[in-house]
Amino acid sequence: MLTPKQHELLMFINERIRERGVSPSFDEMREALQLRSKSGIHRLIKALEARGFLRRLPYRARALEVLRLPVAAASKSTSDDRDASAHGTSAHDVSRDDIVQGSFPSTSSTAPIVEVQIMGRIAAGTPVEVIQQNMGSVEMPADALGSGEHYALEVKGDSMINAGILDGDTIIIKRTETVNNGDIVVAFIDDEEATLKRLRRKGTTLALEPANPAYETRIFSPERVKIQGKMVNLMRHY
Repeated sequence: MLTPKQHELLMFINERIRERGVSPSFDEMREALQLRSKSGIHRLIKALEARGFLRRLPYRARALEVLRLPVAAASKSTSDDRDASAHGTSAHDVSRDDIVQGSFPSTSSTAPIVEVQIMGRIAAGTPVEVIQQNMGSVEMPADALGSGEHYALEVKGDSMINAGILDGDTIIIKRTETVNNGDIVVAFIDDEEATLKRLRRKGTTLALEPANPAYETRIFSPERVKIQGKMVNLMRHY
């Protein structure tokens, strides 16, 4: 049996994951439950974990996973999915194409830990000059990175929010100039400004696409854009 606040929080987390593909931040949870501090959210999450309703996912953008719902809520969720299926959609597939696919590989608790240097901040909004400075490092399991050279950047802005990338997140970048159509990349424009966007090749031009309808796609000729790397993982601090 869950307390009213535990039930409210569980349903809020489940709804946000279904809508966005990523769990809400602690501030969003606190505001939704009208609590004064995040310590109350921590206690509620621990209680839900202990009861087998939630699980924390280390080194993932989707930091919380809903394992099960109370019986009444689960029945309603199943009913909603059937209704959505009847209309040719799935409630669990909302904005799936906007979620970063394949960026969050499973990790082993016994994997070697490596340090990745945080090299500055990157705009996920109106492009600005990247702030080049050593801001410390983050620790990552080696098997969450793969081969190659990696660095980290702190995200500023909300233009990639529908790809599960929020303001304040730390993204892990593989240093490479070779990327695929649809990859989320660090792009350096006109040797002046850097931005985090999804890359699309459109004929002889390059499109840098946001994942937020409030922002416009920008089109450039190839010589104006230098690819500094592609995003391969993400960390969120609560």
